[in-house]
Amino acid sequence: MTDHPSLWPHGRPLTRRHFIALSAGLAAFAATAQLGFSGAALAKKVGVLEVPMDELMKPGPLPDLSLGNASAPITVVEYASMTCSHCAHFHNTVWPKVKEKYVDTGKVRFVIREFPLDNLAAAASMLARCAGGAKTYPLIAALFAKQDQWAFVRPPLPALFKFAKQAGFTQESFDKCLSDQKLLDNITAIRTRAVENFGVGATPTFFINGKKLTAAPTIEEFDKAFASAVKS
Repeated sequence: MTDHPSLWPHGRPLTRRHFIALSAGLAAFAATAQLGFSGAALAKKVGVLEVPMDELMKPGPLPDLSLGNASAPITVVEYASMTCSHCAHFHNTVWPKVKEKYVDTGKVRFVIREFPLDNLAAAASMLARCAGGAKTYPLIAALFAKQDQWAFVRPPLPALFKFAKQAGFTQESFDKCLSDQKLLDNITAIRTRAVENFGVGATPTFFINGKKLTAAPTIEEFDKAFASAVKS
């Protein structure tokens, strides 16, 4: 039920050069090259079932992308990859119900964190960050809603640019964003911390007040989990 990351050959990290190559139209690279981390790191805490909230919510290299009341009694943290079909299914079908029932009513604070499974997912996450402000979540929602139109086509970069243009990107700003090594490093650091500290090894992975769920719940399962979180 979950999408799993593939290992980058020889454990090499992504670099600015790789994204310049992507921007130049080497779409086959995006289809095959993967972000990398060691199998040992992935297995390190894969059995973790609960994480202390102070550790889970400790500030990372980038501000959290969050919706809802910061003082809500329940905090949900989702680790997601933009190319993960199960993540898209959650955001397209379950998330609107969670938002209406719990986030918009102040009961839940929802945080989405990047856990890219491949280059293309990293590129989409970078664009969401570069969009900034009120444009970030709408771009994420649009990319999940139309995932099949950019994540599974060849070449992917021109298709991704079509969606980026709707968020105000020009070709120049699109290329500049995907060449931002610091941003890529920060997104990679978010994923690495999730692996090494929280045992995240697949997407989507959710933490509800620190309790880990490794599959996307239905709205009914969220109802039960939220009721249990409030009682505890």
